[in-house]
Amino acid sequence: MTRLPTLRTTSLLSVSLLLTLGATACGPDKNDAGRPDSSPAAAAALPTSLASQKLNWQPCTAPSTAQGGGAAPGKLPDGTAWECATMKAPLDYAKPDGDTIDLAMIRAKAEGGGKRAGSLVFNFGGPGASGVATLPGYAPARTLRSHYDLVSFDPRGVGNSAGVRCLSDKEIDAQRAENHDLAGTAEENKRTAAACAKHSGKVLPYVGTESAARDMDLMRQVLGDAKLNYFGMSYGTELGGVYAHLFPQRVGRTVLDAVVDPTQNAVQESLGQAKGFQLALDNYLAHCVKTPGTCPYRSPEDGRRRIVGLLEKTGKQPLPTKSGRKLTKEQAIIGIVATLYSKEAWPALSVSLSDAEQGSGDNLLMLADNYMGRDDKGHYNTMQSANAAVNCADTKQRLPLKEVQARLPEFRKASPVFGELTATGLLGCQGWPVTGTSDTPEVSAPGAAPLLVIGNAGDPATPVAGARKMAEKLGKGVGVLLTVKGEGHGTYGVNPCATKAVNGHLLEGKVPADGTVCS
Repeated sequence: MTRLPTLRTTSLLSVSLLLTLGATACGPDKNDAGRPDSSPAAAAALPTSLASQKLNWQPCTAPSTAQGGGAAPGKLPDGTAWECATMKAPLDYAKPDGDTIDLAMIRAKAEGGGKRAGSLVFNFGGPGASGVATLPGYAPARTLRSHYDLVSFDPRGVGNSAGVRCLSDKEIDAQRAENHDLAGTAEENKRTAAACAKHSGKVLPYVGTESAARDMDLMRQVLGDAKLNYFGMSYGTELGGVYAHLFPQRVGRTVLDAVVDPTQNAVQESLGQAKGFQLALDNYLAHCVKTPGTCPYRSPEDGRRRIVGLLEKTGKQPLPTKSGRKLTKEQAIIGIVATLYSKEAWPALSVSLSDAEQGSGDNLLMLADNYMGRDDKGHYNTMQSANAAVNCADTKQRLPLKEVQARLPEFRKASPVFGELTATGLLGCQGWPVTGTSDTPEVSAPGAAPLLVIGNAGDPATPVAGARKMAEKLGKGVGVLLTVKGEGHGTYGVNPCATKAVNGHLLEGKVPADGTVCS
């Protein structure tokens, strides 16, 4: 059964979605045997060959299928070319002289004439998003080239950085084409875990967030920066928090946007997402009925009733599509989820739901394909497999089937649309061959420079309460909270007030007052 990933969370970042009626834009420390030592001193023991390596920057080629495919990135408006390179890092930071892993990187050098402040490293979330494929299309960042080289990377286990592979494209399609109950899902997940172990077993113990944070510190050294300037979105905020905990004295100007709650375990996180997506759907419906002529519903209540009815009908009889594939209930839900990351995608949701009520599953399946990393040729990138690998490497929780079944009423009450599928995600680590490290990440960072922590009131995937908790856990004077009264997953380049605050922090070193609210 296809499930919502145990997200922290997928960032869709203005992905273009071509609908059948037109085009619209849519925004997805603890030691353990055989794991990296979590003490900061471990990174200092890196061999000179790694710490002093020189990167061979070359013009970027087109992203690989593992990264999501597409055309090679074009030049920036001033003629600057995107450059790509490979950095070597220890596979296991507890054995820095042992095997290495190749990490794919991308950069655009700072604009001439500006006061260069070093590099600014981006992580776009997931876990599982390819930074190499995403950064060139992230237009808001271009303002920051006045001071920084823009840099991103495929984290270990993602894309061209030893991307985790489990099932073949056809096997993933076959899984997504079926509706399973919870017991069937648990069995499917065990089979998937066995396939992951078979095809990517060597890297699975070493793709967790702590290892990725150490990679960023090695990256900082190799790029020649005394401190890490960092912009993390979604799951990238957790990665930034873990980095700040491990290396508080090396934290440079940092922004965490669409913030993961570091105090929640997997159950709490999944329940929060069920509520968050339901809130976003309700906000969509309230807005939809105020735009007559384009909204298929008479009232929010009418919309909720008909959407639940549509999903029940699709669960019994999947909808046809022109491709010959079927839209199942789970894929319909994922298609809806994909449009709730950004208010700009709400018109696409209206079109897709209207078409589904008329018997066509094309648009919702297209939205679900985009979310799941499937291209129009039927190839999948590594997003979903990497998402599972990182989540299962991080969390110790392995909920038994009976416990998830017992929790279903609670999840359904939280959201009649998304509750069951988010509960199903709790079975995602069934049979996983690697033991997770902890229940929650450690992000306390006493002595670190201020980190700007931004939460959006209408964020479905990382509810705004998570930003408050992150700021609190980073520590007094370290986590600086900015709250936005808006919709969608992420604020930079969307909300003018938040964008101004981010630019002020990154470009001028001006930190807004803790508790600032943007409307």
